[in-house]
Amino acid sequence: MAETIQQLVARGESIDLEFKTCRHQLNRDVYETVCAFLNRYGGTLILGVTDQGNIQGIVPDALEHIRKDFITAINNPQKLSPPTYLSINNELIDGKKVLRIYVPQSSQVHRCNGRIYDRNEDGDLDITDQTVQVAQLYQRKHSTYSENRIYPWIQPGDLREDLLERCRKYVRINKPQHPWILMDDADFIKSAQLYQPHPETGKMGVTLAGVMLLGSDDLILQVCPSHRTDLILRKVNVDRYDDRDLVTTNLIESYDRILAFVQKHLADPFYLEGIERRSLRDVIFREVASNMLIHREYASGATSRLIIEYGRVVTDNPSRPHGFGIMDPNTCVPYQKNPVIGRFFRQIDRADELGSGMRKMMLYGKQYGGADPQLIEGDNFRMIISVPEFSENPVSSAKILPTGQVTGQVTGQVTGQVTGQVKALIEVMNRGESFTRAELMQKLSLKHRETFSDNYLKPALQAGWVEMTIPEKPNSRLQQYRLTPNGKEISGDPNHAYPL
Repeated sequence: MAETIQQLVARGESIDLEFKTCRHQLNRDVYETVCAFLNRYGGTLILGVTDQGNIQGIVPDALEHIRKDFITAINNPQKLSPPTYLSINNELIDGKKVLRIYVPQSSQVHRCNGRIYDRNEDGDLDITDQTVQVAQLYQRKHSTYSENRIYPWIQPGDLREDLLERCRKYVRINKPQHPWILMDDADFIKSAQLYQPHPETGKMGVTLAGVMLLGSDDLILQVCPSHRTDLILRKVNVDRYDDRDLVTTNLIESYDRILAFVQKHLADPFYLEGIERRSLRDVIFREVASNMLIHREYASGATSRLIIEYGRVVTDNPSRPHGFGIMDPNTCVPYQKNPVIGRFFRQIDRADELGSGMRKMMLYGKQYGGADPQLIEGDNFRMIISVPEFSENPVSSAKILPTGQVTGQVTGQVTGQVTGQVKALIEVMNRGESFTRAELMQKLSLKHRETFSDNYLKPALQAGWVEMTIPEKPNSRLQQYRLTPNGKEISGDPNHAYPL
């Protein structure tokens, strides 16, 4: 668990902990420490505490000014290069205000005022003129982080402009003062540390992280041909699958595809926290999706998988392990496998701060599925998450046909758990005999055929609640859809419990 300010102050300064007085203004060497933390193993910076551990606090009138100056400076490439974005937390200890700043380890080599700093014990060392130490630093960064691989033949103009604009939109909604909002595409990409000089040739190029986050599918195939996330539903046909989505696109859209697959196939029971309804499914699997993409080892040829089984979800993610066996969230120390990708995801609000997402998943996991999630470290990082079910196990009750399909009744148990979208379709179809696809989309106020097909029509057809009027010609221009007897029975029974 994260240490409290009192615990941090009590253990004193170290290789990953530094105190700065900053009572009225920022100390001049604050940025040197940030640079050293980024270049070494990361660390925590506490403003308002003396080197000896005396908590003086920051003068209240100076607090916001110090925050603003710090944020401005670390995003200024003339001060810190490449620039970064760090979160700052206000803390209150013994009635005194201090600022707590977590600095993650970076996959880049950073400079402060043109100088390179490294961390040694409790000090910041200027190693700019130490050729051997600088070479070792670059070698360590590039050998440790595959996301840092540079492709000089790929330039910012080769990345997708629509994805850059979408990310600006996400940032604008959640962080209206974020500097990325006003940057042009080239500065945005540089600020996100996705465009770097090659350490040997000096030629500038987009990094592997930049391609994976913002590249086209063709570009991703060229630099990382093994990249794929296999999403599988395996409840009835356990030897193969009931539904599948093989995702090979950029990480921004991969995140959306993972969540869409989960929302399509997992129940979302009503849960009230205080007076506010909370979707435990979305909270938990938001963390699962971001974890699968942020902490993957992209140099591995292994496929990342998420498998929805009866009563549980299992993920396997190629990893670079820092331990083996079941992780204890109360004692494990979070380690960033791809710091640049992780930082990017946090800025666009697709991931929580390092460690807090795992705590949130553990907090809600048992309430959602009845058992604590299991996190297992190894060459493949595995998560096992229990999920609720509202029907008997289809494997033990289904009659498996030679084609691998199941009877209408059992299929309804499986796919009927999709969402309230199926319920909405059935209620609309109860008002007439048969309908064309266009008529149904109009009644549901839908414009996108794919959304209607994937989320409404296909699940209802597979469940046996809706059928085609011309089943032998599914693509006929005269095709219409009507409720089956089972569908009519459901729609006509006001007390029927839809398995949403």
